[in-house]
Amino acid sequence: MAAYHDLKQRIHDRLLRQLDLVQLQRLSQEQIRYELGNHTERVLLEESIAVNEFERRDLIRDIHNEMVGLGPLQPLFNDPTVSDILVNTYQRVYVERSGRLELSDIVFNDEAHLMKIIEKMISRVGRRIDESSPMVDARLPDGSRVNAIIPPLAIDGPMVSIRKFAHEALRMQHLLDVGTLSPEMATVLQTMGKLDANLLVSGGTGSGKTTLLNILSASIDSHERIVTIEDAAELQLQQPHVVRLETRPANIEGKGEITQRALIRNALRMRPDRIILGEVRGSEAIDMLQAMNTGHQGSMATIHANTPRDALARLENMICLGSTAMSPAAIRRQIASAIHIVIQVARLTDGQRKVTSITEVTGIEGETLSLQELFAYRQTGISRFGRVEGHFICSGIRPRFAEKLRVQGVVLHPDVFHRTAEREI
Repeated sequence: MAAYHDLKQRIHDRLLRQLDLVQLQRLSQEQIRYELGNHTERVLLEESIAVNEFERRDLIRDIHNEMVGLGPLQPLFNDPTVSDILVNTYQRVYVERSGRLELSDIVFNDEAHLMKIIEKMISRVGRRIDESSPMVDARLPDGSRVNAIIPPLAIDGPMVSIRKFAHEALRMQHLLDVGTLSPEMATVLQTMGKLDANLLVSGGTGSGKTTLLNILSASIDSHERIVTIEDAAELQLQQPHVVRLETRPANIEGKGEITQRALIRNALRMRPDRIILGEVRGSEAIDMLQAMNTGHQGSMATIHANTPRDALARLENMICLGSTAMSPAAIRRQIASAIHIVIQVARLTDGQRKVTSITEVTGIEGETLSLQELFAYRQTGISRFGRVEGHFICSGIRPRFAEKLRVQGVVLHPDVFHRTAEREI
């Protein structure tokens, strides 16, 4: 393996001296591959290096990735089964497949090689990373989100975390096929997406919050004007009338930052029917609630939390940090008035992703927000193969929005909220 890396590095260095990279970038991918293949063959002949057909193919592929791609990481970007790429120093690269982390056979030559790939990724989006600015969070041209941190902050060497962009927008049927939720839950969520109900999707990292938000947004009428606000644009809305906004971090001098709160305030002047916030995580929470309460019904957002009640409590804490003038009671009234449904999603121990709760916010009693759970997922055990077993249940409670659905001409089958509705997984 070391000999192969040395050979690849030697050929790569020689091609860098011989080829005009500016001219090379103007060619199509097929032309680039052809030119690099020819030059690689020529170097092998000139240096009398004997390689078999498989080694020659791998060598040309790896040289191509080094020259115009992302080096050892390029095969992982090309692999549709990989959703996350986690580089823990140059010797260990983990990937996530089907919700489970596994160690890949990808390695870099050394730290300098890894830093070169990081700099190539970051420079493509007009950013920089060095000792004076050792952290960067950016969106790659294909939509993938990358976070990189280097020494002196990263003690063991450069670290990279990449959340790959899904090029094919998922549908509700996909979630049904993989058992993420029950048909009754899917019916209710699709109906809520069509109406002017404010939805909050709660869950942990990698639980599928943004994926579910994408799927819910597909139910929105094509005639509505939608404004999306994200730190790194991941939403893939299919409607024709969508305005996409993205925050901007501060520059090297600490100036020029545009926050989500500033974008929400600006979005209110853009005549939106709905505002979709990729993730609420700070003082923008108060502006989001006020937008929901002042004519922008049907807005959606995600939040990091473990339960629906924790999500609302976290929302309250964010508002307290951003607006000290409001009393806790006033904040809870704002939340109770603005948020209609909290959808809890989770990634289970075996990698499965489930909608574990659909909870309605019914108001406020005294100083406590009143919630009622409509649907839930109950884990019953783990099979001998390590797979989580459980079932979806319906509480039998008829939600308050049911009458609103009827008034707007939407009729749900009575069995949707029947207590016996249970779907074994």
